[in-house]
Amino acid sequence: MKCPFCGAQDTQVIDSRVNDEGNSIRRRRRCASCDKRFTTYETAELHLPQVVKQNGTREEFSRTKLRLSFTRALHKRPVPTEYVDKAIERIVQKILAQGEREILARDLGEIVMQELRLMDKVAYIRFASVYRSFQDVDDFSDVIRDL
Repeated sequence: MKCPFCGAQDTQVIDSRVNDEGNSIRRRRRCASCDKRFTTYETAELHLPQVVKQNGTREEFSRTKLRLSFTRALHKRPVPTEYVDKAIERIVQKILAQGEREILARDLGEIVMQELRLMDKVAYIRFASVYRSFQDVDDFSDVIRDL
């Protein structure tokens, strides 16, 4: 690691510690040339895939948009925020495990529907009605029968 003070290439690690969450390492370093000390942090860089919409456009995966989808479906439903947080984390882990650079919006919607189905049946039906573009009451009754 290059020294931020003098630019020398020769630095040595004096101390390494894992942070409380266990997702980064803090390293204290000392420059062999100027003898100054500095801190660096090492974290894993995870790249979530791009979402390919139905019209072919691509956009970055957004946890915020995912949370908004859950919030809309769960509006006035008795589901704790922790459940939503855990569901979002499961979705992100599932997407990362696939190892793909892109995910179809349709596939992402199906994963969200699976989580909502386990979490709250009413929210699942709300989401499905928008996601699958229900046209009449028969579409609702089909989904309810499947539950």
